[in-house]
Amino acid sequence: MTVICQRDGGDLARTRRLGAARFEQAVRREITRRGGCKPSLRILRHPFTALADPTGVTAHRPGALERVAFLLQDWHTAADKLADTETRMTRVLDELKLTELVTSIPGLSVVGAAAILAETGDPSRFASAPALVKHAGLAPRDKLSGTFVGRTKLTGQGRPALRLAAWRAVWGAQRSNAVHAARYQHLTTRETNKLTATQAQTVIAAAILRQLHARRPSRD
Repeated sequence: MTVICQRDGGDLARTRRLGAARFEQAVRREITRRGGCKPSLRILRHPFTALADPTGVTAHRPGALERVAFLLQDWHTAADKLADTETRMTRVLDELKLTELVTSIPGLSVVGAAAILAETGDPSRFASAPALVKHAGLAPRDKLSGTFVGRTKLTGQGRPALRLAAWRAVWGAQRSNAVHAARYQHLTTRETNKLTATQAQTVIAAAILRQLHARRPSRD
């Protein structure tokens, strides 16, 4: 859509004149420029075929493509800002000499660690790892009232942004950290007290916070 809406300004005839092979090359260049590897040829053929499709109200297409172009421009701007923010986040960790320390946890990226530390501040200010987990709202709490015992749930208290940052770190940890992957598999398949996927991921998120606390630099 970037090739059609931005390169060719929504002029479908101009894009059609490229031909299928040159259209594929133009899309491949755009994907590579954006950090991708290669386009899906199966998907790529559909928009090129649709260029000559007379179905629908063709007079409305220029206006629709103009709106798509605005959306693409906003998306590219947001992606560029995100990349710039991630670069500055990792630069701060480098300046604090924390990059090697936080990436000693397999599966935790520099950006993921920076996002967590941006919300926790100095992990040393927490007396214990459970205190940090509680600060994120990832500590379980039993629902008790007299003799009634309800389901154990998260407190839901703490910093939502920290909880989100820890949650996002789980996805990389599940793929790249053998210990967390094995634990997730065990928690979701054990016969007794089997957890749902979300519950198991919450356990791993809390474990990542405890690991960061254990690896915190000394105040001395």
